[in-house]
Amino acid sequence: MTTADVALLVLLLLILFVIVVIVRTVKIVPQQVSLIIERLGKFSRTLEGGLHFLVPFVDRVRASVDLREQVVSFTPQPVITSDNLVVNIDTVIYYSVIDSKSAVYEIANFIQGIEQLTVTTLRNVIGSLDLEQTLTSRDQINAQLRGVLDEATGKWGIRVNRVELKAIDPPRSVQDSMEKQMRAERDRRATILTAEGIKQSAILTAEGEKQSQILRAEGSAQARILETQGQSRAITQVFEAIHRGKPDQKLLAYQYLQVLPQLARGDANKMWIIPSELTEALKGIGSALGGKDTSEPGDAWVDTGEVMPTAFDETTLEDPAKALAEARGQAAGATREAEAHATTSDRGRSTGRPAADSLEAQASALHDSELNKDQNPPDLSR
Repeated sequence: MTTADVALLVLLLLILFVIVVIVRTVKIVPQQVSLIIERLGKFSRTLEGGLHFLVPFVDRVRASVDLREQVVSFTPQPVITSDNLVVNIDTVIYYSVIDSKSAVYEIANFIQGIEQLTVTTLRNVIGSLDLEQTLTSRDQINAQLRGVLDEATGKWGIRVNRVELKAIDPPRSVQDSMEKQMRAERDRRATILTAEGIKQSAILTAEGEKQSQILRAEGSAQARILETQGQSRAITQVFEAIHRGKPDQKLLAYQYLQVLPQLARGDANKMWIIPSELTEALKGIGSALGGKDTSEPGDAWVDTGEVMPTAFDETTLEDPAKALAEARGQAAGATREAEAHATTSDRGRSTGRPAADSLEAQASALHDSELNKDQNPPDLSR
């Protein structure tokens, strides 16, 4: 090896040594990071964020501590409640390092220390509560855990910001019982609400029916009152008209003859009854045909005084002869109609009123025969 080669080797070694010295001397610390510096094995100082210079081969970096807030989740821990039930609780711790020197020199592993302290504190807190209180008192448990952990980790340079119970899992059998209980409670509430709804519906329905019956009763009562008043007024007017007109036997006989065909009408009529007053009516007819006046001298028109105007004020009685002629014509027409209906019934029996038409025809024939007799009325008193 020549002298030039030796000199080049020495130069390279010198350059390498200078680089190492510069690297060990200059330290750039990031923001929110703290470096623990030891000089000859003893704590020297703490370096915060920025550019720093060290004594090479004398100062060294012991640890690098992150000053940001950290989140650590611990595995679920079995805890026994006051009612002797084992529940698994999963916790989450939010902490930050406020003193990096204490975090390095006061405890070997502060994460493990926080975990063990959390487990023991959690068992003490949960051991005084039953299962229902444990499930409903998360805020209270979190506050107690945070107070105990913050006090215990203060000398380690750690500040516990928040403790959260991420999950509380009771045994499977207890979960099934709780689900059944909640389902039964929901069913009970649903049944109560349904019963209340049915009750309200029944009450409203009864009230509606009551009001409806009251209104129907009032309407029926008013209708009966109006109908009764109308009937009373009609009877009064008819009575006044009859009293003022003083009808004789001829008019009554004519009215009987008009009503007689109606007695035979009806689908179910098998027989019909002639009233006893018919004999008196036939006597009246005979008197009318014979020219005998059976009216008494005092039966003339009598004015009873001033009365209220009615619908019968302008009504006048027709001449008996004219009325008799009209009755004959009506009786003849009824006879022809009855014969036509009888013929149709014998052929196809397509009509539904053979008995009634036959009775009507008989009544009309009787009228016609009675009217066509001798004007001298027969003796019907026997």
